[in-house]
Amino acid sequence: MTYVVAVRAMCEFTARRGDLDLRFTPAPTSLEGMAGHLAVAGRRASGYETEITLTGTHRGLTVRGRADGYDRVSNRLEEVKTYRGDLARMPANHQTLHWAQALVYGHLLCRARGLADMTVALVYYDIGTQKETVLTQVHSARDLEVFFVEQCERFLDWAVQEEAHRAGRNAALAALQFPHGRFRSGQREVAVSVYRAARDGKPLMAQAPTGIGKTLATIFPLLKACAEDQIERIFFLTAKTPGRALALDAIRTLHDSAASSGTPLPLRTLELVARDKACEHPDKACNGDSCPLARGFYDRLDAARSAALTGPRLDRAAVREAALAHEVCPYYLAQELARWSDVVVGDYNYYYDTSAMLYALTQLNQWRIGVLVDEAHNLLDRARRMYTASLDQAALRLARKTAPATLRKPLERLAREWSALKRAQSDTYQVYPDVPGKLLSAAQNLVGAVTDQIAEAPLSIDDASLRFFFDAMHFVALAEQFGAHSIFDITLAAAPQAPRDKTSATLCVRNVIPAPFLGPRYAAARTTVMFSGTLSPHHFYLDTLGLPEQTRWLDVEGPFRAEQLQVRVAGHVSTRWRDRERSLVPIADLIAEQYAAQPGNYLGFLSSFDYLQRVVALLRERHPELPVWTQEPGMDEAARDAFLARFRSTNQGVGFAVLGGAFSEGVDLVGQQLIGAFIATLGLPQINEVNEQMRRTMEAKFGNGYDYMYLYPGLQKVVQAAGRVIRTEQDQGVVHLIDDRYRRAEVRRLLPRWWVVR
Repeated sequence: MTYVVAVRAMCEFTARRGDLDLRFTPAPTSLEGMAGHLAVAGRRASGYETEITLTGTHRGLTVRGRADGYDRVSNRLEEVKTYRGDLARMPANHQTLHWAQALVYGHLLCRARGLADMTVALVYYDIGTQKETVLTQVHSARDLEVFFVEQCERFLDWAVQEEAHRAGRNAALAALQFPHGRFRSGQREVAVSVYRAARDGKPLMAQAPTGIGKTLATIFPLLKACAEDQIERIFFLTAKTPGRALALDAIRTLHDSAASSGTPLPLRTLELVARDKACEHPDKACNGDSCPLARGFYDRLDAARSAALTGPRLDRAAVREAALAHEVCPYYLAQELARWSDVVVGDYNYYYDTSAMLYALTQLNQWRIGVLVDEAHNLLDRARRMYTASLDQAALRLARKTAPATLRKPLERLAREWSALKRAQSDTYQVYPDVPGKLLSAAQNLVGAVTDQIAEAPLSIDDASLRFFFDAMHFVALAEQFGAHSIFDITLAAAPQAPRDKTSATLCVRNVIPAPFLGPRYAAARTTVMFSGTLSPHHFYLDTLGLPEQTRWLDVEGPFRAEQLQVRVAGHVSTRWRDRERSLVPIADLIAEQYAAQPGNYLGFLSSFDYLQRVVALLRERHPELPVWTQEPGMDEAARDAFLARFRSTNQGVGFAVLGGAFSEGVDLVGQQLIGAFIATLGLPQINEVNEQMRRTMEAKFGNGYDYMYLYPGLQKVVQAAGRVIRTEQDQGVVHLIDDRYRRAEVRRLLPRWWVVR
């Protein structure tokens, strides 16, 4: 057996005990942590070694990691931990874990250098006060070896089990056959390209039409790459819940196929769901004093983990069942299971967000991963939101009223700088070349004061103020990384809650080009596969998402034929804002005419709820015999299901939705469930001051600001919406593109090649 584990991962497995405690503790940021380590090293004598790579083995188990520091003169190994506040408040089980790591590193260094004994030190460095607290223990090399062996032995049973699982998994994957006997048209091309990307360690962008089975065509070849040890595990990332369900269904199909051939597939597939959906006690805090499922969490984790992993399916229901059977939190059990799963299916944010768990685990454990990004055209907007932070002045005013007295001065300082900027601003919206230094300094000062306050008195800040302080932390973190990829703007708005000050200013660090933030995520993966039915033009996504130059491009011809879909342009109608009133009658009459000629189920897409409601009102007035139903703002999951159920029943009529919303993509209505669509918009983002500034930023970077900001994103939504109509090679349908701009060559070039537009 050869099993490799990181020092920290092994110690977290063997040495963590006690409660789960998620009470906010003001942990330093990664940048502060690095600065703290450098500060400690800078105080040491010359010859002090840092970041020492160490490896040791015990009975086939290889343990590796990097020790923080070693002073040869005093023969002292140091494990440095940065923190804020009162060290005495640190839970005892945290310090136990820290000692375990330090002692393991001590053994590895003694073995590597033939040392007879050693002083092992925990160095706690307070980021706020820059004070060190040093705890030391003196151990013989023999004592350290005994401790190391004890930890390894505790982990070995698990390692043997995991190695056996890995070997069995790889053998089964090597024998696994494609479950449908033959590939669909275009599906094999995708699968081959994905496999080669994993084999060669290259990223891939794959544009392939809906209906060819992209989900299975991407998962299957990466599993084959796992069998050959090209990658260790797969992260399947989705923008929306339906994508997650498709991935789980595809893997279920593989399990069923393997079982039918008499070779069960030992593949662990974990579904990650949002915390608010997994929480069993939403009225309780995540700590042992409040929640029974947090109390003794780590004491019961081993049994819960083992029980969960007895079966390959780790979907939401299976994880919940195992968690409740062992009285642990389902959400945090799933977080633990991510370390031991072969395939993890979850939202984009688990890998791409600023504090993404899967990315952190990949870095810590040096995993070789394959990342599949489903419906990758959505990543641009999602990533922009991840790397954008705003602060509202009304929330600042509320925080000043309710925050503890110790925070009064830093809050007042921030308020002064904020108000000074507002007074100097003559326009409602203004962009600044960077985040003003005095404002950023005041915000940094507040964040430092808040973290100190929480460290001293965790319950002294009410929830509303705490939300503002968290927003401030996010704002400061992004402001410190400000560059040409983002803009800083201030928007003034009416503030009725502040009669003496008629306006309220919102500060925003607004990301426009997420490429610099996403780059390290690609670098950490063996391969990243971006796939979608709409990734054209591919240079737009290559540029904005920051994919490496060696990224391969695949554009698959679909299985659909031009005669399956009639594409008609209503070139006599303009849906521009100034022409909206004149467009209502032509749109309503065209819809009614098409329905009268061919009754059935249709989807109508418009650019806003207001526009939608006006068209529907006119339809009901002029054509009351035509059944219609509409998307409403803020529909919950049950309401969305009811909207789609109308298409799947025998009812016929037109369902109206907003382009780019919940029903524009990820909706599978085959055959007679949907026979046509009306798209009364180009989907262009609204022209406003913010979007215009984003356009100028794009122009400065790429020289094609209008297309990058408006045309490409708009037409992508149109093609996605139209793609709801033809889902299989047997479907027939019609799409009406309602706007005179669909006659333009630059617009036509962005429509699917297989369409014949009339």
